[in-house]
Amino acid sequence: MGSPLSDLGLTVPVLAAPMAGGAGTPALVTAAARAGGLGFLAAGYKTPEVLAGQIAAVRAEGVPFGVNVFAPNPVPVDAEAYRRYARAIQPEAEPYGLDLTAGEPVEDDDHWRDKIDLLLADPVPVVSFTFGVPEPAVVAALRAAGSLVAQTVTSAEESRRAEEAGAGLLFVQCSAAGAHSGTLTPERLPEEIPLTELISRVRQVTGLPLVAAGGLATPDDVAEALRAGAVAAMVGTVLLRTDESGASEPHRAALADPSRDRTVVTRAFTGRPARGLRNRFTDRHGDDAPSGYPAVHHLTSPLRKAAAAANDQEALHLWAGTGHRHATAEPAARILTRLAEKL
Repeated sequence: MGSPLSDLGLTVPVLAAPMAGGAGTPALVTAAARAGGLGFLAAGYKTPEVLAGQIAAVRAEGVPFGVNVFAPNPVPVDAEAYRRYARAIQPEAEPYGLDLTAGEPVEDDDHWRDKIDLLLADPVPVVSFTFGVPEPAVVAALRAAGSLVAQTVTSAEESRRAEEAGAGLLFVQCSAAGAHSGTLTPERLPEEIPLTELISRVRQVTGLPLVAAGGLATPDDVAEALRAGAVAAMVGTVLLRTDESGASEPHRAALADPSRDRTVVTRAFTGRPARGLRNRFTDRHGDDAPSGYPAVHHLTSPLRKAAAAANDQEALHLWAGTGHRHATAEPAARILTRLAEKL
């Protein structure tokens, strides 16, 4: 494994991806590190106070770890398209006594400045960014504080931007990845190309170390990604059913359901391209969902929470990558160790 990951003491080049919304937990991050890899806390959707508590919990375990932050790259929603979509999905909300048509679009930056201030005041080994590229001054400040800075990219052009901003490590994510695409142009769906080809394209424009991400679910997948030029692989979906995962029970059950054999890339739940298991909601609303993040995320959030509590898989975001069939119910360390067995 090449520097800079080797400088963190990693012995297994398989990383646990940050999974916002509850699936990623301090226990999962700790398990990844104890297996010889590295895990990432997801700062997304958390208050700075909750994030600080999770950082403290992992730090107390004495293991290396990272924190992933959603960098601002808003796609303001068209107000009329928002209202039209709210009316379209209202029938999904009525069984739960919710009115999604009354509010106005919520546009926020997920406590961006407060989270950066926290990471500067209490530095962590690695800080990674998704959705947007921070200003070079932010990257420089984090590096000066002692953090390795990583950036999620989905194309060669994004890789150039990340390097120009000062990133020291790139997470190269292909369209096979589960949950949100890290694309910097969310108004367009990500190009569907094999991960190995994407790594090759990125390698042509940068000498930064690359971590492969997207659809990796087997030892052969991981070995192929490293042969293509990555220094490590990052996995997420295969960890969703682990003992340490915070994924909801209906999400876990859907991943294990053999009838759910197809994933789709959809804006239906958040207004931003994301891959998940096909269900009633994606079938009904995938074509008419407007582009607009985070407004659409906030619009559907009450419905998704109610659906999870009611074990309703058909109105829930069932994030999953193309390798979801390999998600198993066992300790995370066992999966991560197995994924590295052909290296």
